[in-house]
Amino acid sequence: MTVNGSDDVLLVHGGTPLEGEIRVRGAKNLVPKAMVAALLGSAPSRLRNVPDIRDVRVVRGLLQLHGVTVRPGEEPGELVLDPSHVESANVADIDAHAGSSRIPILFCGPLLHRLGHAFIPGLGGCDIGGRPIDFHFEVLRQFGATIEKRVDGQYLEAPQRLRGTKITLPYPSVGATEQVLLTAVLAEGVTELSNAAVEPEIEDLICVLQKMGAIIAMDTDRTIRVTGVDKLGGYTHAALPDRLEAASWASAALATEGNIYVRGAQQRSMMSFLNTYRKVGGAFEIDDEGIRFWHPGGQLKSIALETDVAPGFQTDWQQPLVVALTQATGLSIIHETVYESRLGFTSALNQMGAHIQLYRECLGGSHCRFGQRNFLHSAVVSGPTKLQGADLVIPDLRGGFSYLIAALAAQGTSRVHGIDLINRGYENFMEKLGDLGAKVELPGKALG
Repeated sequence: MTVNGSDDVLLVHGGTPLEGEIRVRGAKNLVPKAMVAALLGSAPSRLRNVPDIRDVRVVRGLLQLHGVTVRPGEEPGELVLDPSHVESANVADIDAHAGSSRIPILFCGPLLHRLGHAFIPGLGGCDIGGRPIDFHFEVLRQFGATIEKRVDGQYLEAPQRLRGTKITLPYPSVGATEQVLLTAVLAEGVTELSNAAVEPEIEDLICVLQKMGAIIAMDTDRTIRVTGVDKLGGYTHAALPDRLEAASWASAALATEGNIYVRGAQQRSMMSFLNTYRKVGGAFEIDDEGIRFWHPGGQLKSIALETDVAPGFQTDWQQPLVVALTQATGLSIIHETVYESRLGFTSALNQMGAHIQLYRECLGGSHCRFGQRNFLHSAVVSGPTKLQGADLVIPDLRGGFSYLIAALAAQGTSRVHGIDLINRGYENFMEKLGDLGAKVELPGKALG
């Protein structure tokens, strides 16, 4: 179901445990990037386990604007991408996508290799703190690109073949790491990237590029070395499952005292989350097809938690779990070290009856970029507290799903505004709510 327009408000009648089975498909943080990678190839690529989410539709539209043929494959969730006739796109058409996604910045390297130039419009995405794109452009300059800032975006050119370089990231940024990978694979010579991100989705993108013919080595010290090649082919790849969506449903099971089987969830990419889930008092059972998450009864336990880049506890896991922590006994301490504004969503939880206090100080021992910068990036959650229904306006993707969890756990009815934002990263979430017995309804149409 596509939720938009007047359907952008959801009525949630809380207090009912979520029970049943849902499926997660390919990761939002991998699939659009693997689609962009197809631009680099001289032959068609076949991507499986593709979710029907807005970011995928945005990238599909951008690829088609640049002459890439994108069609469904033989099985559900499969796309075939043929880059045989890559061409320049109309600036106005590209600009129509401005503000809808941050993925366009990753088109730079592939388009410079294929066309010698690229245009990147203004970028959108979730408002969760500073995610500067300047570093992307600085990296591209190091590869040899020239960049001209225009009123409607950035125009890039590669007068000669891009060349390998040495790059050290000030922070292991996922987006910057992806930019380097997608640019270095066809650049002349060797590129050495230090302090790289090593998330499972980065490893899966490297697998995609290696299937295409790239030469990429990952060292244990966050260094990635890419030996440029002259030509890449296509790939056939099944995207790794979305561990962030899986954890969101796991937190929903905990907060609503429910029992959810997440088909497609995998243990290996969720080990940090699973350890924390168990410490809080949640139960889970793993089999070859997925993971079952449930609230085993009794009191949940308060914890001290710090987010970090992989292999630490992921920032995208934090917001849904904080909702469950409002039901834990005692004081839970959260130290957010990745995005400085990610705890802003807690004001709505307080409106619902939670007791959450934010602090500028680092309430944890991990190195943190925000400690002396006046950001409210630590939280103390006092529980358990009964949540009550409220009017909620979704601020961002993970915060939005967290509001949905809170509304489902609360007593009474909540009006959740802006649910279309959840479509960016959660495939068919309305149908999934129905499958789990949630009592929700769109204006004029009952769903559960």
